[in-house]
Amino acid sequence: MAATTDDDEKQAEAPAPEAEPAPAPRRRGRGPIATAVSVFGELLITAGLVLGLFVVYSLWWTNVVADREAHKQGDRVRDRWAGGPGSIDTGDGIGFLHVPAMGGGEVLVKEGTSHKVLNDGVAGYYKDPIKSALPEDEKGNFTLAAHRDGHGAKFHKIDKIKKGDAIIYESRDKWYVYKVYATLPETSKYNVSVLKPVPKESGAKKAGRYITLTTCTPVFTSNYRYVVWGELERIEKVDNKRTPPAELR
Repeated sequence: MAATTDDDEKQAEAPAPEAEPAPAPRRRGRGPIATAVSVFGELLITAGLVLGLFVVYSLWWTNVVADREAHKQGDRVRDRWAGGPGSIDTGDGIGFLHVPAMGGGEVLVKEGTSHKVLNDGVAGYYKDPIKSALPEDEKGNFTLAAHRDGHGAKFHKIDKIKKGDAIIYESRDKWYVYKVYATLPETSKYNVSVLKPVPKESGAKKAGRYITLTTCTPVFTSNYRYVVWGELERIEKVDNKRTPPAELR
């Protein structure tokens, strides 16, 4: 057996030469279709975020702002009432609407039905195309409008009102208690006959003391109008404690 020399041992211990790494495969660039799809997807995501923020603004934040303003204006009306008798001042509002079927809470009533008025979270009485009567008038139709969604959404639950339900209007010195006798779930937004002094579309046949509530329908649209009619049932005087009628207790 041949002896192993030192040179043989060193040669055996030497590491084998490393193999050169295989060249990495070339990455193929995205084609124009793939790039377009990617950009379109990003645009859709951005549009969705913008739309979501708009919905939050329209259906939540505008309610917050409108409610704050309505409370301020309502407080001014009650402060004015506390000062004693005086003529109606339509600047801040003339009174408050209470509709238990819509969940309670008071709604300030002001003159006019423009967006500028209603966006403050109030109900407005019509000046045109048909001038509204006021509750203290001996005959006529007290016609009101308010937003159903956004900007306070004071008439959002108008569809909860049924025949026989109470609608109460509070003035400085009187409570006017109306009883609902008819509803119209959908009519044209150009149908002004529902606002007439004698709203025949409701079934009324003679002059009386009516109240009409109007708002947009279906929910989240303004395509049509939802209408509720009531007729005055009784009037109660406001006492020193402003004790509400039985319907509000």
